[in-house]
Amino acid sequence: MRIVFFDSGVGGLTVLREACRIHPSESYLYYADTLNVPYGVHTKEEVLGFVAGCVDDMMRSYDVRAIVIACNTATSVAVDELRRRYRFPIIGMEPAVKPALQAVRESGRRVLVTATPLTLKEDKFQRLVRSLEAPDAVDTLGLPGLVQFAEEGVFDGPDVRRYLREQLAAFELERYGAIVLGCTHFVFFRDAIRAELPAHVRLMDGNEGTVNQMRRLLGLEARPLEGGRLVPDIAFMSSKGTEEDRRRLEMCFGRL
Repeated sequence: MRIVFFDSGVGGLTVLREACRIHPSESYLYYADTLNVPYGVHTKEEVLGFVAGCVDDMMRSYDVRAIVIACNTATSVAVDELRRRYRFPIIGMEPAVKPALQAVRESGRRVLVTATPLTLKEDKFQRLVRSLEAPDAVDTLGLPGLVQFAEEGVFDGPDVRRYLREQLAAFELERYGAIVLGCTHFVFFRDAIRAELPAHVRLMDGNEGTVNQMRRLLGLEARPLEGGRLVPDIAFMSSKGTEEDRRRLEMCFGRL
């Protein structure tokens, strides 16, 4: 049986890499919905239909132990419905807003949450922010262009830097103590984003917390590899089902 990591494209590979680091001996399946990427530009109803169809597809090919929805947008839209439909564990993601607020509490600085526009407007995200201390200290920024760059295999360079500078120009960055990477695709751009920020600003994502939740639900023991190099048992699959997709997913995983 395999632990599935699911995303619309390559972004969830960043979460899978964290899982492989902590649990290198598990068997994994990575499934990308390449027919419908990016999710952030679709309606909630469309995304729910995409995700449900992909889960049915992967279950026809593999025995599923659990599914990690390694996509903030898919989590916000579909995780509750998936938990009603299936008996195996469904692990979702949420932007790391709470730890970001904790990190800036003493400094009094603000938190900027970056994500897809759909994630930011969903009730799940709005409820999360309202439930935390100092919700008025949280600002948001949609960065759908980074998803497109990642799917094209462009993770840095003049176009990426120009896009980031243009999007961040509206914010007085000295006022911020943390920026949350609220889309798994954005973790690929950590170095490029860091280069555009003041030195004191922390970059935070929800990958480690998601893997920790997976470990708790599945009763796994953290056993990071010490010495040597274990090649993880990972199968790659996509909704297009092409060999080109499989090779591209392997290549992107190898970048991490």
